[in-house]
Amino acid sequence: MQNPTPEVVPTYTQVPVGIDATGMRSEFDSLGSVDVPADHYWGAQTQRSLIHFSIGNDHMPIEVYRAYGLVKKACALVNERAGRLEGWRSKVIVQAADETIAGTLDDEFPLFVWQTGSGTQSNMNVNEVLSNRAIQLLGGELGSQQPVGPNDHVNMGQSSNDTFPTAMHVAAVTELDDRLIPSVEALQREIADKATQWADVVKIGRTHLEDAVPLTVGQEWSGYAAQLDACIAELRHARQGLLELAVGGTAVGTGLNAPAGFSIDVAAELASLTGAEYVTAPNKFAALGSLDAMVRAHAALRGLAVALMKIANDMRWLASGPRCGLGELQLPANEPGSSIMPGKVNPTQCEALVMISIQVIGNDTAVALAGSQGNFELNAMRPVIINNFLHSARILGDGCEKFLEFSVKGTTLNTERITKYVDESLMLVTALSPVIGYQNAAHIAEDALAKGTTLREAAVASGHVTAEQFDSVVDPRSMVGDGVGGA
Repeated sequence: MQNPTPEVVPTYTQVPVGIDATGMRSEFDSLGSVDVPADHYWGAQTQRSLIHFSIGNDHMPIEVYRAYGLVKKACALVNERAGRLEGWRSKVIVQAADETIAGTLDDEFPLFVWQTGSGTQSNMNVNEVLSNRAIQLLGGELGSQQPVGPNDHVNMGQSSNDTFPTAMHVAAVTELDDRLIPSVEALQREIADKATQWADVVKIGRTHLEDAVPLTVGQEWSGYAAQLDACIAELRHARQGLLELAVGGTAVGTGLNAPAGFSIDVAAELASLTGAEYVTAPNKFAALGSLDAMVRAHAALRGLAVALMKIANDMRWLASGPRCGLGELQLPANEPGSSIMPGKVNPTQCEALVMISIQVIGNDTAVALAGSQGNFELNAMRPVIINNFLHSARILGDGCEKFLEFSVKGTTLNTERITKYVDESLMLVTALSPVIGYQNAAHIAEDALAKGTTLREAAVASGHVTAEQFDSVVDPRSMVGDGVGGA
């Protein structure tokens, strides 16, 4: 609603953030006063968390705080439009939030992953930083909580219990949209292009790590492209669940202290600010008491990791050699491969992608276990879930990008080696099975292997087929079909 009279904005003597004589200033919360570094914007609750939870080197991902900046901005704008927050207060909160979103205030978010499982300390870290920065913009005294308070104004209509999972979803969607999905799509396109390029190159297939019947290199690579295509579809499907936001549920899902329509309005504002199709979660009790959407989304990351491991492992095995391995593929030589063996080159991009996949599968176990720990109206394992999700999405996105640039794009075929394997394969005898029967065909293959002859020589020697019959039936090109799978 519109204020009928002009707003009166308080004026204060400018007190810049900076180190005083002791290098500290006093901040307070409901438990009392705490000294904090005077050259930072955070307050008492952030400092308490630094004292109590400085565990390891695992800091809450900065992407969470930038997403929180969007959440706080959306809430401030909605509260201002409804007349609950004065325009001058909203303006400085929004400016501080914009600085958070842009990364200008990254150094103000020092907390560790291993903190309260609700994310309350990170929420208050954001509230305190935005409060103090807003106070500074108005010329007030840092730490005074006047005229912009961290709880009463920045956190208006909100709880850590509903805003932290909201920030989790926003951070996750941003990572999927900006990094991971585009990287996987680019990799899928290049692999699909290779499949088309190599559609007519016949090679010998392998099952159980043993020789099998022929297929084309293009068919083999079309399988990789189809795997990634399915992974992209699953990522997009899982992303849909992340568009439902918990904000507006406040403490336990009832929406206590949040005005009517707040959840719908904030979700709409976030959609407007980001371009993502955010909506309010239809059931806030599920949104607060579980983290099922995050668990499902990470399961999609796990599925991608499984597919990437298959592709990377196939490529490094097919490129093994150069003289004593399979040697069908030739991977780019990016760097020397050994500190002792001159001239050695290794499939390092493939190895990196396999390690990434292993890490993501491990992360998924942690996410699934944490997701199962919702108790009554709250899942209090949130920080470990978002940390693992963002870690997995980031390394998968970067890994796909590097794998594409430094491995897949430069991969070529050793057609001479491929042809040699086809010519020497005993499993071409499979084409004879409908003509002379399975057992007779098996004996021909066994005889050729035992005597070291070619399959053609063994077949003719068996008396079951003539040389002309063999040549007309055992044609590798005719054995690969004309599609991308199936008879």
